[in-house]
This record gives sequence, C-alpha cells and structure tokens, in this order.
Amino acid sequence: MVSALEHYSYCPRQCALIHVEQVYDENLYTLRGNRAHERAHAEDESALEGGVRILRGLALFSERLGLVGKADVVEFGPSGVPYPVEYKVGPRKENRHDDLQLCAQALCLEEMLGVEVPRGAVFHHSSRQRREVLFDEELRRATEEVVHRVRELLRTSTVPPPVADARCRKCSLYDACLPFALSGPGGRTGADLFDPDS
Repeated sequence: MVSALEHYSYCPRQCALIHVEQVYDENLYTLRGNRAHERAHAEDESALEGGVRILRGLALFSERLGLVGKADVVEFGPSGVPYPVEYKVGPRKENRHDDLQLCAQALCLEEMLGVEVPRGAVFHHSSRQRREVLFDEELRRATEEVVHRVRELLRTSTVPPPVADARCRKCSLYDACLPFALSGPGGRTGADLFDPDS
C-alpha cells in the first residue's frame, strides 16, 4: 500500500508491525488523522470549484511498482494535469515521509493516466496551509528505493529492531513495539542483548 512508504520512512519497525505483523492501534494522533481524512472524503467524490475539477478518495495503482492506495484529493486544473493533495493533521513542516507518500501517488497517477505529474501538495489541517512538493528526480528515486525496501521487508517478513528515540513516544504502536524495553544501555537493541559476541 502507498501508506506503507510513509510508515517505512518514519520507522521501518512501525511499517513491519503494521504490514507484516498486522498490528495496529489507535492513539490521539491516529484518531485526529483519521478524522481529517474522513472530512476530506466526506464531501462529494467529484466537484468543480473555480474551474478546477476535484476528485476525492481516488483509487490508485501502479503495476510497475506493485502499489495500491487512495488519494485524499486529486485536482485537475484547466490543463488537465493531475495535482495530488495529501491531508495531514499536524502543522505545516518539511517532512520527507509525507513527500515520499505523495510522490508515490504521483507515480501511480502517471502510470494510470499516461501524463506527467510534476508536483502536488501536502495540506496541513491544523494550520490550514499547503506545502507544495516538486516531484524531482531525487524524490522519485528515493520513493522507488523505499518501495523496494518495503517489498523486501514484506517478502522476508522481517521486523527490524526498535529505534528507541524521540519518535517513539507519539507512535500509536508504542505498547506493541516496546522500544525502550527492548533497548539496552547505549541504545543497544534486544537482538544485540541476546548476541553473546556483542
């Protein structure tokens, strides 16, 4: 799923717990995110606003990359070029995780529609601001690299060790992951602690 790319970019262990182990839990942040996405999809699936055709909840796929997903919003201006918009709850900020997910949506749209998708935007619900994202060659390469890493993680059913850092406290999978319980002194992971040669 396209969403797995953001999960992996944020934390490979989180991605594995969700997509390999099928572990999912809610917390304040995921509930807020779900609510924002529901609002984005609650309006008519198709609308015309100021000469821009807006599609909500558009199903996406890429046979080449083996991806499926759903776009929050895709806008089509007068030129007809798709412009994907991903909704996020938090304040406006630079965030590579969101950019990878949005770029994957663009790659799907390009394959589905046979047109180049040069840019899109992340809409930050709390600040009510958009941050435009350019799908340059570097971001496209990085997105495809993450696709391959996620595919390998799924193929091998690998669950990486926890990172045990500042990201963990806000993660909805904190209780399932046990990042600090599985980390030893100096940030050593559970795997290291059971290795007699470490």
